[in-house]
Amino acid sequence: MDNKQRFTSRVNDYIKFRPSYPEAIIPTLQLEIGLIPDDIVADIGSGTGISAQLFLDHGNLVYGVEPNEAMRKSAENELKQYENFRSINGSAETTTLPDNSVDLIVCAQAFHWFDRAKTKTEFQRIANAGAHLCLIWNDRKESEKFQQDYERIIQQYSIDYNQVTHRNISQEIIQDFFAPHKFKKFTFHYEQRFDFEGLIGRITSSSYMPNESDENFPQLRKSIVDLFNAHKQNEMVTFAYNTFLYIGQIN
Repeated sequence: MDNKQRFTSRVNDYIKFRPSYPEAIIPTLQLEIGLIPDDIVADIGSGTGISAQLFLDHGNLVYGVEPNEAMRKSAENELKQYENFRSINGSAETTTLPDNSVDLIVCAQAFHWFDRAKTKTEFQRIANAGAHLCLIWNDRKESEKFQQDYERIIQQYSIDYNQVTHRNISQEIIQDFFAPHKFKKFTFHYEQRFDFEGLIGRITSSSYMPNESDENFPQLRKSIVDLFNAHKQNEMVTFAYNTFLYIGQIN
């Protein structure tokens, strides 16, 4: 499956059911790298605009670089009220942005899809002197019993989860990407609450899971019914994450 096209059929579920990111990311960047509203941000693999909104609300000019047309058009619609949002048809490897044009590069839930060698060259080209990179992932909290049972369902029904999961990105890979600079890692707590239909939407927003057009979907749905019934409280389940933030210089 072409990584740049694999979310095309998932856009509506992605908008409705994917998590945002902790607001604490902004003050952390203010403290650690001196982020100010005048800084120019490139959000690479910006998808439907979830991560871009954090920086738009802070007052930054944000270039949302997204190769998938359906996701890019969705971001343009979702963020149309922001005059400081620029939608860019580009990719991590070919952003189309000018040389030395950005102060902060953001990759939220996206870095694991990139060709890392080509991406590092491109990031260093577009980054100003002293510019920073932050990598962000919402990672399902493995200590939660609900998430352990959810993981078992993914392993049972997924299409290519083990090949494409962001958990394949090790600390060594991250350090190599930032080299010769070091990085800092921060962990935040984030959660969503879902009714049953929301939980179905959350799982089908993942490109590695069957959706309603797949012959395996009825069996998947039954497993989700059982999962929901086992863990619901007041007809809701809590989807808990550790949000990992990696910050370092890229130039």
